[in-house]
Parts: sequence; structure tokens; C-alpha cells
Amino acid sequence: MSEPFVGLRVDVDTLRGTREGVPELVRVLGAHGVTASFFFSVGPDNMGRHLWRLLKPRFLLKMLRSRAASLYGWSVLLRGTLWPGPRIGRRLGPVLRACADAGHEIGLHAWDHHRWQVAVDRLGAGAVQAVLERGVAEMERIGVPPTCSAAPAWRITDAALEAKEKMGRFRYGSDCRGEGVFLPRVRGRVLTTPQVPVNLPTYDEVVGREVAAAEWNGWLLDRIRPGAYNVLTVHAEVEGIACAGQFDRFVHTCRDHGWRLGPLSELLPDGSASPPVAALERTEVTGREGWVSVRAPAAAKTR
Repeated sequence: MSEPFVGLRVDVDTLRGTREGVPELVRVLGAHGVTASFFFSVGPDNMGRHLWRLLKPRFLLKMLRSRAASLYGWSVLLRGTLWPGPRIGRRLGPVLRACADAGHEIGLHAWDHHRWQVAVDRLGAGAVQAVLERGVAEMERIGVPPTCSAAPAWRITDAALEAKEKMGRFRYGSDCRGEGVFLPRVRGRVLTTPQVPVNLPTYDEVVGREVAAAEWNGWLLDRIRPGAYNVLTVHAEVEGIACAGQFDRFVHTCRDHGWRLGPLSELLPDGSASPPVAALERTEVTGREGWVSVRAPAAAKTR
């Protein structure tokens, strides 16, 4: 493609993000004639339990640098600490249905975002499959069966990849960072569910470290490459609430330039082409605390 195409992934982590951020993003995107891939967390909102990580200097620095309290709100930062977190899907099913009715691609982010992010590397095959199936069942109950999935915090394990493959229901996964669509090689086996990795940085990774908040749009637009692979993650809690106006201007600028934004499925190859095969590995991303999964730089041979 000659003009830039940006695959747009929307992560919805919390009750507030679902209730306030998703409708605003649906409104903004609809006004510009754009659809995206929305990935929902549908179980308990326990995101406040991340507060114990403030004891880690790097996480504390990130929270201060990104002004997390003003971005997310104290209701998010304390959710699930003193009382059980509310069930997002049970309370806000109509929001998910309205998002699907607006033409957006609907995927599973997590049953319990917090638990996945802090414990997925300690979950065995049975446990990880159980939480995936619980999330899918909740979305089916709501009436929006997911067609794709995206791991919270880009943290995925061999067991989780194999569980998703075994379920046989996801058209693709967006579980890692890296360049280009590929088929993951896991324990010597090539899986058939392609990965659509994210390669552009997120707001919270950059703002306050490399660029001021007011300069974020220009900084990001400079990194979108014509004719190349561009996948961006936005968060309902950030671009849908605190930074909604700024995101509206970003989409408007892309459209003014003739650039296209759309769901990640548009990046999948047609049936005549097979993606390359690559392993996944763990590394750290500048501006983010803890490990993430990335596409290994040296791809294996195609099938």
C-alpha cells in the first residue's frame, strides 16, 4: 500500500474505561468513518491491586511521569483493593453490544486483566485455558462473541498460545510487540493462528520521558511510515477519557493526510499467502515496567 495504514487496537482494561472511554471512542471514530479492533476485559475490575508495585522504583517513576492519577482517576487506581472488583461484563454489556453494532471488531482482552498481567507466567495449561474460556463465555452471554484476542500488557506464554490455538475460535492474536504479521513457533510446533504484533509505542511509555503531553500527536505521526507496518494501541482509559480531544485531533490529522486507520484484521494476508514463522521471546520495552513478549528478531523458515 502506498499511503500509510495504521492498524488500530483499543485496549479496554477497566470498568471506567468501558463505561466512559468506549462510548467516546466509538463516537470519535464514527465521526471520522473509522473502525478499530476493541479488546475487552469482562470479568472483575481488580486493577487497583497494581498499587503494590509502587514499591518498585521503575513502576513508581512511570506512574509519576505519566500522571497516572489524572489519566486513569482514583476510582481505577483503587479498584479491587479494599473490596472485590465489580464484574465489568455483567454491568456494562450494552456498551459492548453498541460497540459491535457500530461496526468495530470485537476481541477478548482478559477475564481478569490484573491477574493475567501479574500471574500468567505462573499459570499452567489448564488454568490459563479456564480463564480464557471464562472470558469467551461472558462475551457470548453478552451477545458479542470475540473473533480475536490480545493479551494484557503484551504478556503471553507458550501455555497461553497453545490454549488459544486449541480453542480454535480466534482469527488472530495480538499478544506481543514486534514487526509484521507472523505465525508463532511454540515448543517446535508452528501454530496456525497468526500474530499481529504492536510496533508503535503507547502514550504512557513516552509522555513525560521523551516528549511532553502536548507534543504527543506530532511525535507519533512522525513515526508512522508510508507503505510499512504500523500498529498502534490506544487505551479506553486514556485516549477515550483524559486524552479524548487529543486523540480526536490525531484521527482527524490522519484522515486529512489521506491515511487509513482500521482493525487489525486488515493486516492479515489473503489466503494465497502464508506469513513467516517466528519464535517469541521476553524482553523489556523502554518506558514500561516488567517483561513483555516480542517477536524474535531472527524468524524461522516458513512452512
